[in-house]
Parts: sequence; C-alpha cells; structure tokens
Amino acid sequence: MDYFLKSNKTLLTYTLITLFIISTLGIKFFISFLGNILLLLFLIPIFLLLILFIGFNSYKSKINTCNNCGAISLGLSDTCMNCGGELKDTNKESKFNKNPSERTIEVNAEEVK
Repeated sequence: MDYFLKSNKTLLTYTLITLFIISTLGIKFFISFLGNILLLLFLIPIFLLLILFIGFNSYKSKINTCNNCGAISLGLSDTCMNCGGELKDTNKESKFNKNPSERTIEVNAEEVK
C-alpha cells in the first residue's frame, strides 16, 4: 500500500482536491465549471477563424491593380512599380457606379405558337 501512495502521489492529490471542491461548492458548480471549459475549447477556434476572416478582408481591401500590366500592389502609391502606369483601386471602382444601361440586357418578347 505504501508503494501505491508513493507512485500515485499526484493522482491522489488531484483526487482529494476534486472531492474537496465538490463537497464544499457542490456538484452543480463542478458540472458548470467543466461545461464552461468545454465551451471555451469549442469557441476559441471559432473566434480565431473570425479574426482571420476579418484580417483577410482588411488585407483584400488594400489591393490595387495596374491598368497597363495587371500587376497587383499592396502599397498606397498611385503608380505601378513594374511599368510606372496608373494603379486603380479595386474598392473605389464599384459595379454600381457604372451606367445601368451597360449592365441591362435587352430582351425582345416573341409570341410562341
């Protein structure tokens, strides 16, 4: 018996601490505590993915494309480093700024017999 106590000293210590917490604070506290730990283990990866998604969208919003050579630049300069051409900002150029008639497809109705 003495050998068992020496070899499993940490296991015995943690068991006594757990029994003391359960007896003083109650079983509901212990179950709630374990549930909160498991909840954090599931929510932390989701939170990290959300931060990654926001960072990616922020990174994507700073991309400029050259009108001449099509090179992509992340800087704030107005000229291309490859060819010296003008960089267009992909965020400022919106699909809604164009004339609606350029986007509308004309359809002629025909009678089917």
